[in-house]
Amino acid sequence: MKQRKASVKRKTNETDIAVNLNLDKSGKPEISTTIAFMDHMLSLFGAHAGISLKITAKGDTHIDDHHLVEDIGIVVGSALKEALGDKKGISRYGNFLLPMDEALCYVALDFSGRFYLSYEADIKFQKTGFNYDLIQEFFYALACNAAMNLHIKMIKGRNNHHIAESMFKGFARALKQAVSFSKDRKSVPSTKGVL
Repeated sequence: MKQRKASVKRKTNETDIAVNLNLDKSGKPEISTTIAFMDHMLSLFGAHAGISLKITAKGDTHIDDHHLVEDIGIVVGSALKEALGDKKGISRYGNFLLPMDEALCYVALDFSGRFYLSYEADIKFQKTGFNYDLIQEFFYALACNAAMNLHIKMIKGRNNHHIAESMFKGFARALKQAVSFSKDRKSVPSTKGVL
């Protein structure tokens, strides 16, 4: 089987991003986004999804982190869509309930070819550090560009960092299920015959 991989670049007046991923090869993630928090979350994502992932990104973070975080989601989502191709032989669906200390999040996804995001998280506002509201923007952009249904629900949690880790790791584990390939599956997992 040909390895499912993609290289996608996006350069705008606000951001410059390159993503290389391989769904059929694992390795230590190489992440450099200039935002330490996103480096950490995306490294967790790559490791728990069991994929090879390299991301380099920079942008107008002197204004704030919004453009860069959102555009990283766009490029990662686009790379996932490209790597999956016609989706023949994939499981299609994935879900995971992930604990991270006191935090617990549930993630379910479907590579349906249609975009939908349901995001429910009670993350507290912080005056300093990473703007946790941007997590929703990241997943919105990713799901839209990957053409997937994505549901993320915080069940419980107190610490913002733990809640975020639970989301990213849960997403990674659900994605690992959904993109799992079997040569016994000869067609696209849909009665329509196309996704």
